Amino acid sequence: MSNSGQTVIHPADTAVSFKNVTKVFSQKQPPASFADFLKPKHLTINALDDVSFTLEQGELVAYAGPNGAGKSTTIKLLGGMLAQTGGEISVLGMSPLKNRIPLMRKLGVLFGNRTELWWDHPVSSSFRWKQRVWDIPKKDFEEMQALVLDLLDIRPFFKTFARELSLGQRMRADLAMMLLHRPSLILLDEPTLGLDVLAKRQMIGFLKTLNQNEGTTIIVTSHDMDDLEEMTKRILLISNGKIAFDGSFASLRDELGCTRRAIITFKDDSRKEIAYNDTAKLLEELSGMPNIADISFSQTSLEEGLANLFAKWRSTK
Repeated sequence: MSNSGQTVIHPADTAVSFKNVTKVFSQKQPPASFADFLKPKHLTINALDDVSFTLEQGELVAYAGPNGAGKSTTIKLLGGMLAQTGGEISVLGMSPLKNRIPLMRKLGVLFGNRTELWWDHPVSSSFRWKQRVWDIPKKDFEEMQALVLDLLDIRPFFKTFARELSLGQRMRADLAMMLLHRPSLILLDEPTLGLDVLAKRQMIGFLKTLNQNEGTTIIVTSHDMDDLEEMTKRILLISNGKIAFDGSFASLRDELGCTRRAIITFKDDSRKEIAYNDTAKLLEELSGMPNIADISFSQTSLEEGLANLFAKWRSTK
């Protein structure tokens, strides 16, 4: 798509295409003098700067970076909530701006700090409202509703008012409601924000099942790297509006120097520590060691490595 909003045709197996995308915001500054009242000053913010990437149909991809890096801006551009300043965007073969209504019928968007549920009505009422407004065929609606009620364990609070739900229940209900029209692509911005351990496990397990069984393409942002690593294989890191890394978590760990170690305890209580990157070579080495009593493993925290990386990026901004 060009700036005129024309649709760009991409291969059928491409779910998302960003090509040299920029997004510039002009932010009005507080007046520092009387002259500023007459002629306000503005700060130019390059939220996205020449960003390019492609996602194939059926991928489950993590999109991460420090605060203000451009994650939410990207999600809003994909959903047609913002217009890019330059570059081309294609989502499911359509322009998010030119084809917003037909695209929304194939797209699901969930922000962890917002809800689509009717606050003073039962969850079931919000579901029926969506079926009416979106004109979802009754058979399709009932099939998908039954699926999400079971897989997300919503039946116990399906008749409960939204305002009475816990955060974990509300998040699961919002996710379920977002899926009622069977979107081909879902965009999740901090879906595990504020959830307890059990609620996170339910959310992550469901998303993985949805991706594997339905072939749904999923893009998820989060500050919790453990959650992202459990959910996805590919991660895109964005910093200062640019893609700084695109690859596997294993490659990211290697790049960050997140060392993996095996601690071997022998029957005589002696110990040996081995740093390794290749698991096959480690197993080969272990096979030649007699009298092994126990093996434990440790590695440098991914969170720690990324915190150092983000701090470095911020200092070079």
